[in-house]
Amino acid sequence: MSEPAPRRWSVQEFFAWQERQDERYGLVGGVPVRMMAGARDVHDDIVVNLVAEFRIRLRGTPCRRFTGDGSVETLPGQIRRPDLGVDCGARDPNGLTAAEPRLVVELLSPSTRDFDAFDKLEEYKTVASLAVILLVEPNAPGIALWRRDADGAWQRRLAAGLDQMIELPEFGMTPALADVHDGVAFPPRPRLVSGT
Repeated sequence: MSEPAPRRWSVQEFFAWQERQDERYGLVGGVPVRMMAGARDVHDDIVVNLVAEFRIRLRGTPCRRFTGDGSVETLPGQIRRPDLGVDCGARDPNGLTAAEPRLVVELLSPSTRDFDAFDKLEEYKTVASLAVILLVEPNAPGIALWRRDADGAWQRRLAAGLDQMIELPEFGMTPALADVHDGVAFPPRPRLVSGT
């Protein structure tokens, strides 16, 4: 006999339940899913660097940054918690989701890399207010920038190398990958050995 399908929670039920939990959860397909815990230092270093960049540039604008404690409703009944986001909607001090998310950032990690770069990316692309999605590589200086063009189609631009810049005219900024990855020590890359 097969198990009955789990009951689908509403977003309101999910947030009422989440407030009583010690850990962070997302809502996927109407079912709570525990978020990855214990991010590596490199992950935290990059998030802090990005928070600092956006703090300076967003000051005096209607937009504000939020971290992984904030959330975005990607699909009806689907809550995601990006590593960083920018919300340009009306500020509700008691709000639990971004009112008008304009940018989300996901740092790729070994355990979620494929999911973030494909499935979650496609979910984010469905959010009408999103203009920019950044996928940040923590093991080398690299960022995949997805931007919605005037026709609503998503265009991808890759930036690789500490000397590269990320153009974000939507927020009046052009951060350098050197600043995004400031303080990050990259693992050594394997070298090809020439025959002797």
